[in-house]
Order: sequence, then C-alpha cells, then structure tokens
Amino acid sequence: MKTNKLQWMAVLLTALCFWTAQPARSQIKLGVKGGLNVTSLSFSSDVYQSDNRTGFFIGPMAEFTVPLIGIGLDVAALYNQTRSQIANGRSISSDNIKSIEVPVNLKWSFGAGRLLGAYIAVGPQFGWNIGNSTFGQLIDDHLRLKGRYTTFNAGAGIHLLRHLQAGINYNFSLNKTGQLQTGNEEFKVKRNNWQVSLAYLF
Repeated sequence: MKTNKLQWMAVLLTALCFWTAQPARSQIKLGVKGGLNVTSLSFSSDVYQSDNRTGFFIGPMAEFTVPLIGIGLDVAALYNQTRSQIANGRSISSDNIKSIEVPVNLKWSFGAGRLLGAYIAVGPQFGWNIGNSTFGQLIDDHLRLKGRYTTFNAGAGIHLLRHLQAGINYNFSLNKTGQLQTGNEEFKVKRNNWQVSLAYLF
C-alpha cells in the first residue's frame, strides 16, 4: 500500500513540474552521477548485528528545472553496489548487494548566481535487486532480499560552475527490503544508506 502511494506521488510531482514549467521556459539537462555510499542493515531482532560497509553507485541522470522559481525534478538510473556484513553470535557472513536504483527527487535550487548555488531535494526511490536473492551463509539462518522495494531520499548539495553538483544524501527504507528466517521465526530487514555524490551536467 505504501509503495503504491509513493508511486502515485512521484507521478503527481512529475506532472506538476511539467505543468508549471510551460510558461517559464523550463530547462532540461542531462548528465552522469556517481559517488560513494555507506550501507547499514537493521533487523527487527537484537540478536543480529550489521557493520557499516562502503560501496559505490553510478549512472545517467536528468534534471528538469523551472528557472524563475528554482523548483524542478531530479531523476536518475543508478547501478548500486555495496558489501554488507551481518553476525548472529555464532557466525559472520558478508556479501555484495547489487541493485538498480531510480530516485525521483523534488529539488529546490537557490543561490547568488550561475557560478555558485545550493539545493535541497526529497523524494521516493525505487529499487530492484539484481544480485543474489539470498545473502551469504549463516548457521541455521537464511536472509532473503526482496526483488523490488521502495525507499526515501532527503539530501542537500551545491552547484558549481553551472555544470557540477556535489551533494550528500540519506536514503532510508519505508518498508522491509528483506527478511531473515531462523527456525520458525521471521524478522524484517531494512537497508539505509548515506551517500556522497558528484554529478556533471552537460
């Protein structure tokens, strides 16, 4: 239910930006975006622990902006890879998590001129797991990642020299991104990320 509401919200935000942009001569820029992330897995049981691990993401992006008011839409298709580690007191397991992430962020840009500015951005992010569906090996335990999930972004950054953008972003789960089964019990798994990004717009 939450996923469907977020998808409708993304569609409405897109339509709103296109509607308001018509009289304002909207701008569309294409580019590439990449960076580093720090991923943590959280469990609905204190028995399991996860260490933060670094990874990377990269992919194309598009920015749609209404110049007069600085509000627009930031959309990207990112290949995301990170290595995570979990422990349950009896064994430790680590594995690579590979996914395709599509953030759809509402962005507000402001600043003193074209050479230097800032922005804040929020919005849903849709993800697809393209790696292994099962995570590593734990004694008597099995962690399975969902094939499709929804998370949420909140971030800020700066514009440099009209073409460069540097930002920091926190991405957190709105629902479970996996489940951990031990015996007859099942526990929810959520994945949260800190991201540092650099983008170049043509």
